[in-house]
Amino acid sequence: MKVISAEFVTSAMRPDQYPKDGRPEFAFAGRSNVGKSTLLNTLLKKKGLAKTSSAPGKTQTINFFDVNGRIYFVDLPGYGYAKAPKSLRARWGPAIAAYVNGRDSLKLAVQLVDARHEPTDKDLDMVALLERARVPTLIVATKIDKLKRSERSRNLARIRETFDLDEDAVLLPVSGVTGEGIPELWSFINDMLA
Repeated sequence: MKVISAEFVTSAMRPDQYPKDGRPEFAFAGRSNVGKSTLLNTLLKKKGLAKTSSAPGKTQTINFFDVNGRIYFVDLPGYGYAKAPKSLRARWGPAIAAYVNGRDSLKLAVQLVDARHEPTDKDLDMVALLERARVPTLIVATKIDKLKRSERSRNLARIRETFDLDEDAVLLPVSGVTGEGIPELWSFINDMLA
């Protein structure tokens, strides 16, 4: 899909605040500071559309972005450590679960993990939530540009093992900085639309 237009639509924490037009949605999930917003900006070729920060926890609501007037990209709040009030962080888990479990228009969840680190228990919990909700999920290893060539295969193997992915399962390395993996990610999105 060629991106002609991309714009922020709404922030939500409850189902009654979600867009109601039934367009296909592609959600991006991952721990705080994994690079969700950077990846969204790269995919949509619009710097600053999704707000980024070096401090974890910039995304504090479920944010919907209109793409070409045809689909929505959905930026979910990061889980794990975040610079946000405890009361707000406590609302993220139930809000994410309500979105994932009750959204028929959700076509694909893109689960981001930092290629430099072993996936956390919270990463595994998120994938389990998506499995229970029967949401097709693609595991994406972000920040691949920060690894030396010698570290890549070892780290990707560790991620594959942690998620218990068989050898046929896709684990997509990407970089929001260099653009590596972006065409392949678009290919997955287009396949889900076909």
